[in-house]
Amino acid sequence: MEIAVLSDIHGNFEAFQACMDYALARNIHTFLFLGDYLGEFAYPQRTMEYIYHIRDHYQCIFVRGNKEDYWLNYRRCGAQGWKQYDSTTGSLYYSYHSLTEKDFLFFEQMKAVETVQFGDIEPITICHGSPRRVNEKLLPEMETTYEIMEQSSTRLILCGHTHIQNKIEYREKAILNAGSVGLAFHSKGAGAQFMILSQDGSLWKEEFLTVHYDVEKEIARLHEAGLDKMAPYWCKMTKIALRTGEDSHSFLLDKAMERCKQKQGKCVWPNIPECYWEEAYQELYGAIE
Repeated sequence: MEIAVLSDIHGNFEAFQACMDYALARNIHTFLFLGDYLGEFAYPQRTMEYIYHIRDHYQCIFVRGNKEDYWLNYRRCGAQGWKQYDSTTGSLYYSYHSLTEKDFLFFEQMKAVETVQFGDIEPITICHGSPRRVNEKLLPEMETTYEIMEQSSTRLILCGHTHIQNKIEYREKAILNAGSVGLAFHSKGAGAQFMILSQDGSLWKEEFLTVHYDVEKEIARLHEAGLDKMAPYWCKMTKIALRTGEDSHSFLLDKAMERCKQKQGKCVWPNIPECYWEEAYQELYGAIE
């Protein structure tokens, strides 16, 4: 038996389809999805409709990511605070306003963490960030990672969120990060990451994959949909991340907030004036697109 594990699609349809095409060509019909289905990419409904198609035709399990919490919490709080034509929240605004009642219900029904088992093969814990919180990172340099592993009732924990494929082993247990379908970091550009689990007796054996796709086609859609105007510097960072595999978004956000704090005495997300994004971008990247 083989299972495909996909995380952090972020609405990148070209990357998503490339991963699915690869998995289906291997005759894989069971899928685990680890959250963050939409993010900063164009035409979110195209991704959502494809997800529903997969759900209706194959065996799928979905868990919630921090992006799904964003959409749901923003709605509960009256949908106030995100703005168009704003690098901090423009892409969030764009994706949120594409969502339908069907999408909100789909997200609401997802659990943040699940334990799944197929036949007599070992059970697996699946989550987005960590079994404790959807936005917690499981990193090898953090003590909390090993505390979580010790507390886990299963040998394997599958996660995403960091956008970096890796395996952490500790006392006969392992964390497997599937990487990111839509915005893979440390991928050297032009790659969509996911993972396949294959049955090895009563255990699972992992295979980390990077599938190449038409990055420039997805970038063209950003401009076609107007995201270069809706979220100017966030869109620039998306293009850099796609082409280089660099974790550019958080890097520029930190720099913009630093500039804001220097000039205004404090800076509280999402209130980051566009001028500080521009200053941070020029400092870090100059004329690079």
